Amino acid sequence: MRIDQALEDVRPCFSFEFFPPKTDEGMENLWKALSDLREDEPTYVSVTYGAGGSTRDRTIDITKRIKHELGIEAMAHFTCVGATVDELRRTLDEMRDAGIENVLALRGDPPQGQDEWTATEGGLSYSTELAQLINENYEFTIGAACFPEVHIASPSLEQDLDVLKKKVDAGVSFVITQLFFDNDLYFDFVDKARAAGIDIPIIPGIMPIAGYGQIKRITTMCGATLPDTLQRELDVRQDNPQAVTDLGVAYATLQCSELLARGAPGIHFYTLNKSPATRSILAALRAARPWDRALAPA
Repeated sequence: MRIDQALEDVRPCFSFEFFPPKTDEGMENLWKALSDLREDEPTYVSVTYGAGGSTRDRTIDITKRIKHELGIEAMAHFTCVGATVDELRRTLDEMRDAGIENVLALRGDPPQGQDEWTATEGGLSYSTELAQLINENYEFTIGAACFPEVHIASPSLEQDLDVLKKKVDAGVSFVITQLFFDNDLYFDFVDKARAAGIDIPIIPGIMPIAGYGQIKRITTMCGATLPDTLQRELDVRQDNPQAVTDLGVAYATLQCSELLARGAPGIHFYTLNKSPATRSILAALRAARPWDRALAPA
């Protein structure tokens, strides 16, 4: 199933993001989480691509297995780090031949140990170039990333929107946001994107908070912020891991409910390879059906 078509036919779309584990035990846990998740009939699942393309083979293998063994539509993340154009095309050929139909085109993070991103000789420099390469030579549905709080390396939201418009012009048909915890950031971003002539679906990316230290590290790394009210509640619970997790599930459920009630086309869950929290949130959303109150799609 092509995700662009699913976004037209299914409202809301629910999707889940996983990363390739480094160990056999991690792979076992991932497969259990995915098998459990199948009962919830997600619209699709995405599989990340390690820094520097370090998990290329595992990403493709897991994506194929999700699609063919579990019967869940799967999207492979794909970056231009550490590869020439010829190498990128060989990987895309492999994805196509495996029956993968959806690709998330990303610039990618620097390889481990490097602080600055540099293009590989004979490779590409930007996700827009990667999207164009895919669009001109393959039949994949192409997704991309966007940043309600501005990309950590970008000087302004205006530049981010200019880059996003170029992604759309290059063939991107939907985008998933970086994680955020203030819904006004999402809706402000959508309004500005529409004003800039960007009319593709903008899917909010939500990460249920699972640990106090963990969310501190993640938000510092990606430049996302925590509202003061949420930060205070986390601080009170920082010595009680279960209380932090419970708060994370409750907050994400409220956040998703408001997003869907105000017209978001779906939710993309950053799962950190764990299914219980996201499955609980999804069950609550399907029971309450906040999208029935949506006045207009975002």
